[in-house]
Amino acid sequence: MCGIIGVVGMPNAASALVKGLKRLEYRGYDSAGIAVVTGKGLEIQRAVGAVANLERQAAPLGTVGIGHTRWATHGPPTEANSHPHRDCSERLAVVHNGIVENYQELREGLQARGHRLLSQTDTEVLAHLIEERYHGDLLAAVQETLPLIEGSYGLVVVSADAPDRIVCARMRSPLLLGVGQGQMLLASDATALLEHTRSVVFLEDGETAELTQERVRLFDAHRKPKIPVVRELPWNLEAAEKGGFDHFMLKEIHEIPEALHEVFRGRLGMAGDRFDVEGALPESALRGAQRILVLACGTSYYAGMVGRSIVEQLAGVPVDVQLASEYRYAPQTTQEGTLAIFVSQSGETADTLEAMRRARASGCRTLAMVNVVGSTLAREAEGVFYLRAGPEIGVASTKAFVNMVGGFYLLGLHLGATRGHLTPDECKRLAGEMRTLPRLAQRALETAGDVAPLAGEFFHGAEHAFYLGRQINHGLAMEGALKIKEISYLHAEGYAAGELKHGPLALLTPDFPVVVALSDKEPTYGVMVSNIGEVRARGAKVLAIATETDANVHKHVDHVVRVPASDPLFYPVPACVALYLLAYHAARGRGCNIDRPRNLAKSVTVE
Repeated sequence: MCGIIGVVGMPNAASALVKGLKRLEYRGYDSAGIAVVTGKGLEIQRAVGAVANLERQAAPLGTVGIGHTRWATHGPPTEANSHPHRDCSERLAVVHNGIVENYQELREGLQARGHRLLSQTDTEVLAHLIEERYHGDLLAAVQETLPLIEGSYGLVVVSADAPDRIVCARMRSPLLLGVGQGQMLLASDATALLEHTRSVVFLEDGETAELTQERVRLFDAHRKPKIPVVRELPWNLEAAEKGGFDHFMLKEIHEIPEALHEVFRGRLGMAGDRFDVEGALPESALRGAQRILVLACGTSYYAGMVGRSIVEQLAGVPVDVQLASEYRYAPQTTQEGTLAIFVSQSGETADTLEAMRRARASGCRTLAMVNVVGSTLAREAEGVFYLRAGPEIGVASTKAFVNMVGGFYLLGLHLGATRGHLTPDECKRLAGEMRTLPRLAQRALETAGDVAPLAGEFFHGAEHAFYLGRQINHGLAMEGALKIKEISYLHAEGYAAGELKHGPLALLTPDFPVVVALSDKEPTYGVMVSNIGEVRARGAKVLAIATETDANVHKHVDHVVRVPASDPLFYPVPACVALYLLAYHAARGRGCNIDRPRNLAKSVTVE
């Protein structure tokens, strides 16, 4: 999630832009830049790494400017790929959040018409498209460009030929305008505005706006003028960084629907058969794989366990999931015909990197499934699939796990379609259900949102817990147990439910809570109910994460948290939302440091 700031009428625009970018640092980024309209024209400064690197450069003098912190999507973190981007005349600059899905087609057309594009980004095409349509009216040029764009954008534009204004537009990427006395601002996040004003105008999808020192002109999606509605923000700076949530983890749980939307955007074709590998891995390596090996650690490993069920069901390809920390020391055997997938939020996990190097040496084709663009894993693997979850600040991963699972849905459907394991009708049905997953996640936030009192009651006085599931929900149970361990320090273990009677059942007492993940449409529902009976016979209380359509589950358990019904294949998405909320509220009730749990780091870069 990149950050945007813009100012009009500031005595020292460059200083205000840098301060605003610093307010946005918590969102995560890999480069930063500003563009200021000065008496000399348009002056742009960019730097890889911290915003502080911009401060070391001489500040350009001017009262109008825009700034950006970039979380790379197209092209690695380099100065050339950093925003702002210019047109051929270098008198127009843009910053942009979002993804231009048809940028390759647009880029080729611009180059054919003689434009010089200097970066690998999708954003740069916007500057050149606006350049072609600029004939003295910057607002009109932007509005005429927008219909050409497929994807999402929070777009902000300045021009040396219109030195007193900023033009911006929004489509599925947040922008809000700050209304001050003799100055106007805009940002992608309220934190960048609060030092100057709490009076804001929220842009809606399809709207454009023109900001000058004295006024805001607002237009709807049909370019018709609108009267801006000014609202007062109630937040202080700390609250605003968290979007009004008490913790980053809770904010990131609530970002799951949008994160899912991003991972599917532009990748889910009409037949559901697209899995876009953004590196050099050829399509033949995907289709020709005789076996898939998933290597990962922690949450990523559990996502791989869920992914195994998805890919084997959809594609009929055998999948093995191993801990990267174990694989790197295992005896090396030849593994030609194996596609090895390495899953990591950061792309810097030491054990996963070493496992990747070992797998490649043994003859595997290698594919990274990572969130951070330009990370070591992304650079060293043959191919890379980016998760597009945006930065995660909380140490306990949430939305990245869901997007990992989303990546496996895409891979499974792609392989199932291209290998003939799924019929066209099955592909169409499954693709349609995948498109509903962001809405399912949103509904899960609503149906399972009020779990705070239940979490406190269910885990009260407990020091141990079991999480149970079968088949695809086994990995989900492991992830649920990990989350409550990480942030509440309550000892929990995830098990395949059938393993209870092979030892763990001896631990159960009335003070030993058990959480079960089950969908009423899963083929193992009956045996799961039997497993629940075994648990309750030992006096343990049971909480079920169950679907809204399950009319009988309340007869077998003590508590039920309801999630939206779906095909059992997709149950892990709404269910993990409920599991995360349960863990969050349990940890909060125990007074734990939720965003920074003891002894843990966000990225494990040492063995």
